[in-house]
Amino acid sequence: MKIRITKQFSFETGHALYGYDGKCRNVHGHSYKLYVTVIGKPITDTNNVKYGMVIDFGDLKKMVKTKIVDVFDHATVFNKNTPHVELAHELEKREHRVLLVDYQPTSEMMLLDFANIIKAELPSHIKLHSLKLQETNSSYAEWFANDN
Repeated sequence: MKIRITKQFSFETGHALYGYDGKCRNVHGHSYKLYVTVIGKPITDTNNVKYGMVIDFGDLKKMVKTKIVDVFDHATVFNKNTPHVELAHELEKREHRVLLVDYQPTSEMMLLDFANIIKAELPSHIKLHSLKLQETNSSYAEWFANDN
């Protein structure tokens, strides 16, 4: 019997979409909500301190917080393969937190990045089931393992 466990995370991140034909080409920010859902079998060993858990919510929190939230929170993300890199370097000189990534920093591409990060960190008996990244109150992107 498999169970899905979901943990929600929040972080503030700025970005700009180089080459985009709308307002998001300008530097702006979002209050992101990230929902991480993993799937696995609850531990059946009654001597294990994690008995009955698929994964300790605290362990999942620590992993995602360390590898994603602490990295992206209050940072500005730019595609390093665009002229935005000049702006990024100027911001860094002024001690702003900047992330240069090799993709367009859309919710969709961020989810692909997050999926790879989380999958690499999970114990082998637990699988990443899905991710949801909410950018605004009415807009979000989702990633499902079954689709990939």
